[in-house]
Amino acid sequence: MAFNFGAPSGTSGTAAATAAPAVGFGGFGTTSTTAGSAFSFSAPANTGATALGGLFSQPTQAPTQSNQLINTASALSAPTLLGDERDAILAKWNQLQAFWGTGKGYFNNNIPPVEFTQENPFCRFKAVGYSCMPNNKDEDGLVVLVFNKKETDIRSQQQQLVESLHKVLGGNQTLTVNVEGIKTLPDDQTEVVIYVVERSPNGTSRRVPATTLYAHFEQTNIKTQLQQLGVTLSMTRTELSPAQVKQLLQNPPAGVDPIIWEQAKVDNPDSEKLIPVPMVGFKELLRRLKVQDQMTKQHQTRLDIISEDISELQKNQTTTMAKIAQYKRKLMDLSHRTLQVLIKQEIQRKSGYAIQADEEQLRVQLDTIQCELNAPTQFKGRLNELMSQIRMQNHFGAVKSEERYYIDADLLREIKQHLKQQQEGLSHLISIIKDDLEDIKLVEHGLNETIHIRGGVFT
Repeated sequence: MAFNFGAPSGTSGTAAATAAPAVGFGGFGTTSTTAGSAFSFSAPANTGATALGGLFSQPTQAPTQSNQLINTASALSAPTLLGDERDAILAKWNQLQAFWGTGKGYFNNNIPPVEFTQENPFCRFKAVGYSCMPNNKDEDGLVVLVFNKKETDIRSQQQQLVESLHKVLGGNQTLTVNVEGIKTLPDDQTEVVIYVVERSPNGTSRRVPATTLYAHFEQTNIKTQLQQLGVTLSMTRTELSPAQVKQLLQNPPAGVDPIIWEQAKVDNPDSEKLIPVPMVGFKELLRRLKVQDQMTKQHQTRLDIISEDISELQKNQTTTMAKIAQYKRKLMDLSHRTLQVLIKQEIQRKSGYAIQADEEQLRVQLDTIQCELNAPTQFKGRLNELMSQIRMQNHFGAVKSEERYYIDADLLREIKQHLKQQQEGLSHLISIIKDDLEDIKLVEHGLNETIHIRGGVFT
């Protein structure tokens, strides 16, 4: 789950009422620009601590804080509202409300009741989770805009959205709005990550820093225009400085027990990439559950795509292996044809010469090979045995036709493929033997001619 360190843009009803008439989803590009909306590169407002206020804001040290704590303690332990034994029952009721995180705790007739919220230290529905810290620099210029629209609607009108954001920036021709990524969020919301590129007159370009762009979006009139486009939240996506991380870890969030916070820091599985964040109430737990479910679906989609790619690669590998086997057979055939040409050339070259010792040795080896091939226990014998078995199977199949055997289709396909390969191998081997026999005949014919010629010379 991505950890958002930006301050949300305001979405008050007053601002929306004073803005230009709201437009529908198809209204990208119709937002009117008001005076003073031109994009400026003034020093950005400090968005460091304020951007973190949503999750880690600490209660201000107001003079009334101590009184608030005293009133809470009185409401939970010693209310004096009724002045009898019913105050003990009221104290238990106030404790139950404090544990639940909602309600009002009455404890004194002269003092207003205590408002119990889920941020109070006694609320039991709290936990600490972990979120990823962003690792983008401010120079990357990434700003997140959360739209109250579906991802399909955003993608279908992405170009209009870019044009509308460009108008929000004042329509400056030196600025270009780019979409870094689009991601679905729970409750039919969509996260759009953008950055702005500024081109200078000399031809160079740079990204507008994220803090500068965010400060521009936080201007009142600009925020109103973003609300008309459906933006409910805007924030920078920049990494935290070591000082900010240290400050966040040292100070427990409001309502979180320091002991629990310290234990969460110890249990952090990766302190370099993750940071503990509080989860207060069932709504926050449900939100994180929805985000987790959304991320799981995205991961499953990516896994499905990878699985399809792997299946396609396996098919390509099978095709490639078949082609390699075909080319090997072709290479073998060409090698034998080349060998035949070399044999004929050698016969012509040595025509009229006596048989040499190496040639006699070669002839002996060929005869040995021929004898091995014709041996009963070798290839011909085995082929005859296979043929006999096949005939017997056919005979028994005709006699016992009523008996039926079923073989799995995949297994049958493998058997057919194996037998086909065996048949091709045997055919290739028989072809080689025939070629070798022809070569031997040619050699014997050449030898006979040589002997005949020499005999005529001697006579």
